[in-house]
Amino acid sequence: MESHHDASCSLVICESEAKHLVKDDGDDDSFNFSLFMNSIITHQFGRFLIWSPRLSSTHDVVSHNFSELPIGSVCVTDVQFKGRGRTKNVWESPKGCLMYSFTLEMEDGRVVPLVQYVVSLAVTEAVKHVCDKKGFSYIDVKIKWPNDLYLNGLKVGGILCTSTYRSKKFHVSVGVGLNVDNEQPTTCLNAVLKDMSPASNLLKREEILGAFFDKFEKLFDLFMDQGFKSLEELYYRTWLHSEQRVIVEEKVQDQVVQNVVTIQGLTSSGYLLAIGDDNQMYELHPDGNSFDFFKGLVRRKI
Repeated sequence: MESHHDASCSLVICESEAKHLVKDDGDDDSFNFSLFMNSIITHQFGRFLIWSPRLSSTHDVVSHNFSELPIGSVCVTDVQFKGRGRTKNVWESPKGCLMYSFTLEMEDGRVVPLVQYVVSLAVTEAVKHVCDKKGFSYIDVKIKWPNDLYLNGLKVGGILCTSTYRSKKFHVSVGVGLNVDNEQPTTCLNAVLKDMSPASNLLKREEILGAFFDKFEKLFDLFMDQGFKSLEELYYRTWLHSEQRVIVEEKVQDQVVQNVVTIQGLTSSGYLLAIGDDNQMYELHPDGNSFDFFKGLVRRKI
């Protein structure tokens, strides 16, 4: 392991792979620390960076070493082969994906489940910022509740947040995967832009990561100071589900009954708020299985 430092940022290169660290004019396939440094303007988040060309899981690196890392530390890899998704799904990520995990601390366990929504917003706002900086019209990345990112109807990213409670604080490990530059198996951000711009001006992972931490730091401070209500308007403009009608399947006396509800927003605890055709308000929870918006949601009266 090697470490590189300047006055404000730290880089740790893992697995004795320093030779793979990109030169300033270097290989597009490998993470460019200099480009990242020039993109980041935060006070805390992203200032300590761990990088490896290949890892099983960035999330495991930060969660297993949480107490030894400064809060806001980020782990980045170029290839991840045992990433984690919802319900223990494996998220395999090839080159061209932005894959990172970072640490944060919280004291109020009631708002910990809402952090994934702040992260989702920060990703979409970061993409918007970098596109604007490069003169592109915005790529319309949308949030699919609770933790997926979609572009033109196809998944391009996901968020995973886990936490442990120690010393009266919640240690939250946040994992993000975003397909920036690999068109397989579905699509990527640059696939939308490549007809508008030369390859040299397309989106770079390092620029998006720097913009993400800038956006996240501001949104997270607002969230902690004023609650998620302060972000709701922006969140609802960015997600896919306002006024969406969905079918919720429920078992009633050994029979499957389908109920149609219309999504209104989020409840204070971060679940879906919906209204039924009976004008009753409901809170929708994932049932723990893989679900889309036609199956796998449990309906509870409010």
